[in-house]
Amino acid sequence: MSTRSAPFPLLVVEDDDLTRAFLLEHLTADGYDPTPAASLAEATAHLATASPALVLSDVTLPDGSGLELVERIRAADGIVSQVDPATPVLLLTGRDGELDRVRGFERGCDDYLVKPFSYAELRLRIAGLLRRVDRRPSAGVLRIGALVVDPARRRVTVRGTTVALTQKEYALLLALVREPLRVFTKDELLRTVWGFRSAGVTRTIDSHACRLRRKLAVHGDEFVVNVWGVGYRLVDAAPEAAVIREGVMTA
Repeated sequence: MSTRSAPFPLLVVEDDDLTRAFLLEHLTADGYDPTPAASLAEATAHLATASPALVLSDVTLPDGSGLELVERIRAADGIVSQVDPATPVLLLTGRDGELDRVRGFERGCDDYLVKPFSYAELRLRIAGLLRRVDRRPSAGVLRIGALVVDPARRRVTVRGTTVALTQKEYALLLALVREPLRVFTKDELLRTVWGFRSAGVTRTIDSHACRLRRKLAVHGDEFVVNVWGVGYRLVDAAPEAAVIREGVMTA
């Protein structure tokens, strides 16, 4: 049973009603927080909202394959997409051939369990994968003064207060925070964050930057600065900017 104060969120993708109900019941009893999905489409939709610590998926789904789900997770950029490409995936399948297992690992799954399976073994495999998640170094944490961005957990805080951002606001902040002393032109941001080829006359950047600035000012701090006629940078007082990457602080 999980000993965390907050249960690990899991995404359980299984089209068989009885098997899905069995997994949900037992995983909940073991202290996890499972979200059910009966198809590839449902699983894809939940990935963006549930932020699971682990995905448990059947290989054969009514509208696709668990292998496709693995590919979508691994292909996520972790910036614009809310899906963490490093999310561990455990596949369940009735196929026990070597080629089937090899294909699963080639697509990027972390573990593979053949049906019928022992729930006790499944529970131990899940716990093992989640231990790896808990032990992942927080090297990606970025700190700009009172602003802290944790890409691994997709969490933004200012002076300890969590700031809720939309998908594009977060992507914009992440682009700025990785190079806090650099001025980004609007064209650059539209290409990297929105995927636009040219800026045109859109005010997309301005509107998102305005909302981002307002949300980050929860305690009165100013982080997003408009460099007139050019674009945006993250901080105004450059000498005070400190960035922590991989445990090393630079100023």
